[in-house]
Parts: sequence; C-alpha cells; structure tokens
Amino acid sequence: MPTGPTRANAPVAIAALAGGVGAARFLRGLVATVDASEVVVVGNTGDDAVLHGLRVSPDLDTVTYTLAGAIDGERGWGLAGESWTAMDALARYAADRTWFRLGDRDLGTHLYRTARLAEGAPLSAVTAEIAAAWGVRTRVLPMSDDPVGTRLQLVGGNGQAPEEVAFQDYFVRRAHAVPVSAVRYAGAAEASPAPGVLDALATARRIVVCPSNPILSIAPILAVPGVEAAVASRRSDVVAVSPIVAGAALRGPAARLLAELGHEVSVVGVARLYAPLAGTLVVDTADAALAGGVEAEGLTCVVAPAVMRSPASAAALARVTLRV
Repeated sequence: MPTGPTRANAPVAIAALAGGVGAARFLRGLVATVDASEVVVVGNTGDDAVLHGLRVSPDLDTVTYTLAGAIDGERGWGLAGESWTAMDALARYAADRTWFRLGDRDLGTHLYRTARLAEGAPLSAVTAEIAAAWGVRTRVLPMSDDPVGTRLQLVGGNGQAPEEVAFQDYFVRRAHAVPVSAVRYAGAAEASPAPGVLDALATARRIVVCPSNPILSIAPILAVPGVEAAVASRRSDVVAVSPIVAGAALRGPAARLLAELGHEVSVVGVARLYAPLAGTLVVDTADAALAGGVEAEGLTCVVAPAVMRSPASAAALARVTLRV
C-alpha cells in the first residue's frame, strides 16, 4: 500500500480554472513554464451537450487537444488535419442536423466518452483516460461529474416571450449573435465537485483564473457548491487574467454578454466580478491607465502584455502570473 499522497490528493503547484480557447492557450504557456504534472486544470462543463447522440465536452477537449499539441490552431478548437466525411454524409439525410459539426477524428473522442459513461464510469475518470491517451501529463478535471448546463434567456422581441436555450444552441447554432437577458447554470445547486477539485484548490501554491469568459466559462465552475468558497478562502493566492483588453474580448461574446447583463465592459468591470475571489488581476498594457480603477475594487493590478499571439507570449504571460 502506498503511504504517500495519491495522484487524486497530491499537493500541486498550480490549480487553474479554465474554459475555452483563451484558457487552453494560456495553459499551453503555463506548462512550458512549469512541469506539466504540477498543474491541475478544473475545466468548465457547462458547455457539455449530447449532440448526434454523443456526449461532447468542448472545453475539456479543447484543453486536452491544446496541451497535446494536436489542436487546430486556426480554428482554436477541434483537431488539426481534420476531415468532415461523417458530417457531409449526415447532411445528405438532414442538413439541419449539421449545425454542430464534429470532425471525423474528433468523433473518436466522443464515441469513447459516450461509451464509457454508458458503462458507468464518471466523467472525471473518462477525462483522465482521454488525457492520458493523448500523452497529457497535466491533470484535467471536470468541475463536476454531475450534469450542469449553462442556459441563456434570450431577449424576446415582436411580442414573443423570452426563450431559454442551451449553451451550444446560443453559441454555435445562433452564432452568439442574439441578445441575452439572463444566464443560469442548471443542475449546479445539486452537483458536487469532481473528486480532486477541492483538494487541488486547497493545496495549490497558486490558483489561476484563466483568461476565459467570466459568465460562460468561469461562473459555471464557481456555481458548483463548495468551489467558490474554496477559491475565496485562498484569495491572496489567486491571480486572475482579464479576458477583456481595451474594452473588448479578443474572441467570443464576453464583451457583449457582460454589457447585456449590466456589467462594465472593461478590466474594472472584470475586477468587480472577481474581487471576492482573487487578490490580483493581470491586465494588458493597453489598459494600464485603468490600473487605479482595478485597485479601487480591492485587487492588486499587474500590467503586462496579455494578448497571446504565440506560444512564447503565452509562456511570458504565465510567468507573470507566477511571479505575482
């Protein structure tokens, strides 16, 4: 019987809350800076969905593929060198069912996940198996083994009642081009953190909130009971990286969604959201003039180049978060 800590509860150097492409690129820089095995990623599963009969975990897969060096760098998601034969065949039968496209190689991941879950394996175990198969040494954890779904209430118009849709319907099918009036995280209150999540948050020397959408990527993780309290209890060790640069999101609907939900679209607005959780906010040099506003919200503001134009710039940004 081993007497030392197991992989599930071993102390780690860095725990990272992550969702989406920006987080994955930051994590690629992070594991170029520290040993990959010293990092635990707590990934968002509010985006998960059953599509084409398969369980898809987009954020977990984007992190895994990126850390494996297999991501399609141009799209930021899916696998490089992908083909689309299966989707083209499906379109022959029902073109309206191909709004969410899965590449032929990517299908293997979802087939495996779906089969293992049907066999009774928890999502955390299946995620670990997938990461290991890709040679990823970083521990990638879902925020919960229980289903949590991000739901967005769309603004009604022309006498229509507001409609609530699942994340992928909003983000992919409607190209996140419709106004939103509210967001909720269905099932979060009944969920439990995946095994290892709270241990990682308690033992990590540094907790990083990756540059992810605060509403769609980070908030679902925090909505799982126990997670927000665990992060807040370590506030002085928590560093967040702003996903907003010069009043805009580099990718995705973060800026527009913040505005629609009544938040200021700036690094100061991000600081207000993260003030209960993080002691430090890293902002891009374009927002240096707003450092005082960030610090007025109770956070230390660190100004550094925060736009990850290359793996080298991502690694440089990661080093900044570790030096704080």
